[in-house]
Amino acid sequence: MTGVIVVVFILFNVLPGDPARMTLGQRSDVQSLEAVRKEFGLDRSRPAQFFLYLNDLSPIGFHDHNKETEEKYRYVKLFSVGNDVVALKWPYLRRSYQTKRDVTTILTETVPNTFILALTAMIFATIIGVFLGVLSAVHKDTWIDKTANAFAILGISAPSFFAGIIIAWFFGFVLSDYTGLNMSGSLYSYDPFEGEITTWKNLWLPMVTLGLRPLAIIVQLTRSAMLDVLAQDYIRTARAKGLGRNAIIYKHALRNALNPVITAISGWFASLLAGSFFVEYIFGYNGLGRTTVTALEMSDFPVVMGSILFIAFVFVVINIFVDILYAFVDPRVKLA
Repeated sequence: MTGVIVVVFILFNVLPGDPARMTLGQRSDVQSLEAVRKEFGLDRSRPAQFFLYLNDLSPIGFHDHNKETEEKYRYVKLFSVGNDVVALKWPYLRRSYQTKRDVTTILTETVPNTFILALTAMIFATIIGVFLGVLSAVHKDTWIDKTANAFAILGISAPSFFAGIIIAWFFGFVLSDYTGLNMSGSLYSYDPFEGEITTWKNLWLPMVTLGLRPLAIIVQLTRSAMLDVLAQDYIRTARAKGLGRNAIIYKHALRNALNPVITAISGWFASLLAGSFFVEYIFGYNGLGRTTVTALEMSDFPVVMGSILFIAFVFVVINIFVDILYAFVDPRVKLA
C-alpha cells in the first residue's frame, strides 16, 4: 500500500494543475490562493506533504492535543510526546478540495454503485463464460467451438471505451424503442418529490460492456482447462465405469478445471472496480470511476488518492479470499 501511495503522490505532483486555482477559479487573487494553499497544506515542501499524508493514513499517528484535532481525527490518545500525542485512529482520507466533504463520505456514497456494477458484470461474465467454455471444450473443433473462440477473440480485442460507445449507441439509441434502455443514466437518482429512485434498466448496458473482456478470458481459460482435464486418466476411468456424460463433465471435470478460472475471476473483479472508470464516464453512471475522473480533472488529490487506496485494498482482500476459496473448490489444496 505504501508503494501505491508513493507512486500516486509523485505522479500527482508531476502532473500540471494547481488545486488552489481549480478551487477558486482562474481569476482569483494572490492572497486568496495563498490562503487556500495554506488550508490544504500545499504551502509546505513536497516531502513534508508526503509525510503528513502518511501520518493521516496511519492507524497510529502524531497529532496536536486539542479538541478540534480530536474531533477531526476521532482518535484515542495512547500517550503524550511534548505538546503532541501518539493516538490510535481510523485512517483519515482528508477532505475534498472542491466540495470540502470528507473523502470517506464520498467513497461511501459512490462505492456501492460501482460494487453493484462490477459484481453484476462479473456474474454475467462468469455464467456465460463458463457455459461457453465448457460447450466449446465438449464440442471441440466443431462450429460451436469456432464460434465461441471467435466471440472470445472479439471480446478481448475490443477496448471497453470503444465497446461502450458502440453498445450505448446501438442499444440505447438505434434500438431504444425496442430495448427501452437509455444511452446514459445512473442506478440511483434523486427526485425532490419522490425521493431516491432506483432505475435498474440503467445497469444493463454498462454491465454488459464491463463484463465483455473478462467473459472472453473466462471462455478461453475454461475451454483450455476442460480440455486438459478431459484428457486425464481418471476421466477415462469414469467413462469406463459407465458414468453419464453430464456427471463426468460437471461433477468431475469442471470442478477440477475451475482453479485457473477462479484466479481469473478474482483478479478481474478487482480490475473491474478500477476499469469501470471509462465505462461509468461513457454511460453517465454515478460511481467511483466517474467521481475519480472528475476529481482528477479538478486536481482534487484527496479524492483521487482515496479511490486508488480503496481499489488497492480490494485487490489485497480478494487475493486473500481466493487463496482460502481454493481449499474448498479443489480438495488437493490444503490451508497451511
